Amino acid sequence: MEAKLILENGSVFSGEAFGYLDTQVGEVVFNTGMTGYQEVLTDPSYCGQIIVMTYPLIGNYGINLDDFESTGIKAKGLIVREKCAFSSNFRSEFELEQFLKQNKIMGIEGIDTRALTRIIRSSGTMRGIITTDDLSEGQIQTLIEGYSNKGAVYSVCTKVVEHFAGSRTENNAHPKSAKKIALIDYGAKTNILRELIERNCDVTLYPAWTKAEEILSDQPDLVFLSNGPGNPEDLIAEIQELKKLIGVKPVVGICLGHQLIALASDGETSKLKFGHRGCNHPVKDLGKNRVYITSQNHGYCVTKMPKDFEVTHINVNDGSVEGMRHTLLPVFSVQFHPEASPGPRESDYLFDEFIAYAE
Repeated sequence: MEAKLILENGSVFSGEAFGYLDTQVGEVVFNTGMTGYQEVLTDPSYCGQIIVMTYPLIGNYGINLDDFESTGIKAKGLIVREKCAFSSNFRSEFELEQFLKQNKIMGIEGIDTRALTRIIRSSGTMRGIITTDDLSEGQIQTLIEGYSNKGAVYSVCTKVVEHFAGSRTENNAHPKSAKKIALIDYGAKTNILRELIERNCDVTLYPAWTKAEEILSDQPDLVFLSNGPGNPEDLIAEIQELKKLIGVKPVVGICLGHQLIALASDGETSKLKFGHRGCNHPVKDLGKNRVYITSQNHGYCVTKMPKDFEVTHINVNDGSVEGMRHTLLPVFSVQFHPEASPGPRESDYLFDEFIAYAE
């Protein structure tokens, strides 16, 4: 069935619909990864977004039950050049289209994703509609203007406090790191939890809106701020709670957590023109004088460093801040995703550095 992508600047792309047929509106973004479409679709940071995969063939290795980054698809839609109908991989348990149908997510194939990506790079990230319907100008305007992603964090984070015991196997590579971690969930990827558990940490997962007093009453060794979707400046109440934690407990963060640390410390964040999304972004660790290939997924970045913070990592492509550390307090954060999988794993050393901040 014919489907269309309608951008807010008036551009229209035609293709073939697959997955669950339904009109959706979201922020249209592109991801440059050659693999990882399952992790991308289930990453809570993509909540409210329609994802364009720049790699032309998607679905060739199927979907399995082990590589989810959350309970299901969190994106609003998927756009690909060519959808592979039949996967070929020993781990595949079902096909991409079946996965989209089960999660009631629409996909479009046959679109010139190179041309679409060039438009986003030139004009910036914009809202768009994917549909099989013949919409009027009025309907298009209503859908575009009605789109908001402000409540994204609250829709994807845990709704109850959960506890996860650390792994204590004989072959555990980190047997001495049994620390009590308070992980505040703004849309945490499952692999953050896996990395902490593998390092024998006892992790308590808290909803985004949890009060600082509740977290402190549990006496954690470290407060860990997760990734998540949306504009960090929208989380006004969460920033105020974070201010009560910084300086009282060691605090570390990834992605949205990094941005929230900056805002809670009187820094500033701004929206990037088209964001950083993919698993091939070079970042320089200034302390180690070494460049790492990283996985990234963010549309905002820290543009004004807070007082008494120093830059620890920078993006090689555009020079944006990718990591920062407080010079006096135990506070450290990075913008990229050291827990990324599939993708580069060379920066997972940062989890050992995060845990080293624990009391």
